[in-house]
Amino acid sequence: MRNNKFEVLLILIMVSALVFIISFFSLIYGDQLETMFNVIGIRIATLIVAYASFGSTSTFSYLIYIHNRTARKANDDANKRAELFRELQFASTNYSIIEFFDRMLIYNESPRYIERFTSKKTTLFHMMDENLSLNDIIDNPSKYYFITLRIPFKLLEGKVVADIAFETMKFERNGLSYRFIPLESQKDAQSFILYNEFTHRNNTIMNVIFSKESVFFNPEQLNDFSKIKIRIKVTSLLGVVVKGISELYFTNPEKRELDGSFSYKINSSNFKLTEMPKINEIYHKNII
Repeated sequence: MRNNKFEVLLILIMVSALVFIISFFSLIYGDQLETMFNVIGIRIATLIVAYASFGSTSTFSYLIYIHNRTARKANDDANKRAELFRELQFASTNYSIIEFFDRMLIYNESPRYIERFTSKKTTLFHMMDENLSLNDIIDNPSKYYFITLRIPFKLLEGKVVADIAFETMKFERNGLSYRFIPLESQKDAQSFILYNEFTHRNNTIMNVIFSKESVFFNPEQLNDFSKIKIRIKVTSLLGVVVKGISELYFTNPEKRELDGSFSYKINSSNFKLTEMPKINEIYHKNII
């Protein structure tokens, strides 16, 4: 852009200088022009002077245009920096930091939700083993286990939590890792937030899908997990997003409830930021 401006300015200067030189010589040799062309010579000189005036006016106008454009860009940059500062200031005071605690429950997903998943293809609140295909799960649901994870969480710092999404989830068991990802064509899996009126706790609920041939989990017996690593995205009620990694550490399952669910005591939990808070574009998802 600067090269184009320089070229245009150089052309204007050269043309103006050429017209000036011609006008100057026309003024000096006016008598000869009058002798050679009579009245036409004077007209030619007048025309050259008019062109010289036009060139000088155009050059001056172009210089004013460049100055105004530069000033406008400087103002735009200042406004953008001010807007960015306001957004950073807003995000730094309206984020949400959570911590998982107490006990995690694992149990079979309700058949009603499985039916809705396969028939209506309602894929919200689900993650699947990274080696699976979504089409095969929908076509052959009997080949897969559908289990639900319910994890209590509390607000450590910031505003009320509006949404929790899981980007990846990795279980460690007997030295092996089992990784779960959002369903195909999704960047993250939205979790369901449930408030328990009896315990007065918030819970995040996520359903995971894996093959019945996998040794990851057996719903008929106790399953040991030593660690769960979750990449999560927490959105506050005011639309500020925080991304981080939450790690949960367990011992063996404490007990199996009467309803068949497994209760895991969370011995330790930590949350590490991977991105600084930022304002997210507000959108609505149709969950019907």
